Amino acid sequence: MPRPRVSAISFLNTAPLMWDFERTPLGREYDISYTIPSLCAEALRSGAADIGLIPAVTYFSIPNLVILPDVCIAAKDAVRSILLIARKPLEEVETVAADVSSRTSVVLCDLLLRRWFPANAKGAPREFTRAEPDLDAMLAAHDAALLIGDSALRVDATRYGVFDLAAEWRRMTGKPFVFAFWAVRAEALQPNMPAHFRLSRDHGLQPASIDVLAREWAPRVGISEEAVRGYLTESISFQLDAENLAGLHLFLRYAAEERLLPPAPELGFLGLANSDSPAVHRGKY
Repeated sequence: MPRPRVSAISFLNTAPLMWDFERTPLGREYDISYTIPSLCAEALRSGAADIGLIPAVTYFSIPNLVILPDVCIAAKDAVRSILLIARKPLEEVETVAADVSSRTSVVLCDLLLRRWFPANAKGAPREFTRAEPDLDAMLAAHDAALLIGDSALRVDATRYGVFDLAAEWRRMTGKPFVFAFWAVRAEALQPNMPAHFRLSRDHGLQPASIDVLAREWAPRVGISEEAVRGYLTESISFQLDAENLAGLHLFLRYAAEERLLPPAPELGFLGLANSDSPAVHRGKY
């Protein structure tokens, strides 16, 4: 029987989720590949992957997907790795260069600007242009730049007007923000998947594991080990809990109201009806 194919993300914020898959025999049970967030969903859509850590906004564009429960990439407040860097006050921003890696963050940025900072100079929606994550080049041709992931963690906030989009969302709504979660193609469901992905997350968040990840990732990202520890333990929420789900539902509702996303159907979550077969539960988790 072929191993389930997993499309994972090559950013620091996913490193704890991949702990068991990279460091224990569990990794031999799955075929793992790494890419950027915007391409994880494409792998599921094309059938190149069975499981993907997908941007939240792409879930509804791919048929027959279900969400693995309890695991996500979210932020209760400031996240530090989803930044809008602006050369002007937000009310005057007309053009935004958006990191090609991003999907959900682009919709979040557009939503925040439309709903809470709507009066730009021409009174028109902002123009978003996909761009490689080179901040100087992005700002040379646009009023603002949207950076995500490891590139955002390296930004010198003293040089620019920097807005943490998760913090702005929390300030405006009082809710956390969910950026991504594990989704599985229905035909690839296996009963043991929820436990595998949840336990890998749990093992990756143990203090000793965080120390290992800090040593490994600090030189890769270009930040200190202390900054890596703080980011993984304070900035990112890895549990798809009730509060995070409330934030996700509110985001999907607001995005539909602004016509940035179609009206969302109920979310489908994978649970276990019994010890042998998976079951899908739709609605609130």
